[in-house]
Amino acid sequence: MAVQQRFVRCVLIATLLLGLGNAYAQDELRKTFFKEADAAKASADNANAQLLAPRSYSRGMDEYKDAELALQRGRNIETVRTNAADAARYFTTATTAADLAATALAQVMKSRQDAANARAPELSAEIWDQAQRKFGEAIRLLERGDLKGSKRRDIEATSLYRDAELVAIKAQYLSETRQLLAQADRARVGRYAPITLGQAKQLLADAERELNENRYDTDLPRNLARQANYEAKHAIYLSEVVRKVRDRDLTPEQLVLQWEKPLRDVSGAADIVPDMEDGPDRLAAELVAYIEMTNNENQALGQENSENEMRLSEMEEEMTALDERLGGATVERAALVQRLEAQARVKEQFEQVEKMFTAAEARVFREANTIILRLNGLTFDSGQSQIKPHSFDLLGKVEKAIDVFPRSELIIEGHTDSFGGDDSNQKLSQERAESVQQYMINAMRIPTYRLIATGYGETRPVASNETESGRTRNRRIDIVIRPNIEAP
Repeated sequence: MAVQQRFVRCVLIATLLLGLGNAYAQDELRKTFFKEADAAKASADNANAQLLAPRSYSRGMDEYKDAELALQRGRNIETVRTNAADAARYFTTATTAADLAATALAQVMKSRQDAANARAPELSAEIWDQAQRKFGEAIRLLERGDLKGSKRRDIEATSLYRDAELVAIKAQYLSETRQLLAQADRARVGRYAPITLGQAKQLLADAERELNENRYDTDLPRNLARQANYEAKHAIYLSEVVRKVRDRDLTPEQLVLQWEKPLRDVSGAADIVPDMEDGPDRLAAELVAYIEMTNNENQALGQENSENEMRLSEMEEEMTALDERLGGATVERAALVQRLEAQARVKEQFEQVEKMFTAAEARVFREANTIILRLNGLTFDSGQSQIKPHSFDLLGKVEKAIDVFPRSELIIEGHTDSFGGDDSNQKLSQERAESVQQYMINAMRIPTYRLIATGYGETRPVASNETESGRTRNRRIDIVIRPNIEAP
């Protein structure tokens, strides 16, 4: 009875509205009859029902479109109302089914998203398409209530998505290397440069193994692939040189002289006599020493320049402020002089500490009044945080350096390279920093309130992680000394 009364009321409203004009009437009728259907459709869209409950969602859309068409063509009001009500019912069913699918198919949906993020639709299209079909079957079976069949398709689709993801990741990182090696094989490079080509192939195999074992930590495989690319290109170059020598287009003497020329050019730029009478080793050592000396000089000049700029700025600001005030000027000027003397004392202490270490043991930096000891000689076994006995002598020098700055605050910073997971690197760097902290407490008798141990993982590199030497520099312990400038 209530339904009949509501329908009669809707018909009366429709009749009244039609008398007010067709366009306006249709708009008002749509608000009346589609309110429930629109709300149900919005809920279904929010639940991603078009993907997760396609059967019910499609039926809802069919009814929805039929209702719209009936309204546009001025069909019987009962037809519009019925289609809209059916659409709302299907959309509601679709929402329920989609919510169920989102829970039941959570794993396969995550695998699907991971594969998409790896560009699997583009780089592994065939496997991606197979996975999509299995995923669609899992959804349809679940929507029909076949939980067992849906689970089987779920497992198959998950496996295919993961395969597609791995293939796509390998395509991103290893395709160029494979193309280079194929080019090298076609050019018969293995006949003339077998050692270098063999290294390239081994590096590619290592990169592929790393991706198989941990596809989400791509730092190491990317670096291995980069090295493989280099070795492959190097092998191609070497094979051309060896061919020329074998074909007598180039004599061994000419080859050696060609390779010496770049060293002569670099020596000239460094104003070093290019002495290679018994080979390039001595000259290479001189060039390395020259570059290191130049770097150290640049660092010292940069620090001195920063200190001078800071000192001038502080003096100008404070002198200006003092000149603008009357009372207390003498006392404040004296305080300024005292602080400048303290800064000069820190500089002298820094120079004293800098002379304590060899380049292999530590590099000493200064940032304003903060001193940084970068302990190059303090190394750990891979993945370990125990201090090795051979580091005790270096830590003894660190203790003497700390004694130069009485009552200073000490921060032990642990750092790693980028290889390995972010979380594991963070944990390892923290453990190494704490290991040094504990050594300072036990062996150096430094009060715990002066010490802070912090691990930064791979987040603060000082060199490129793309080279072995760069990664070695990034795996480090830094001792940050913050002097008490009031201490004598």
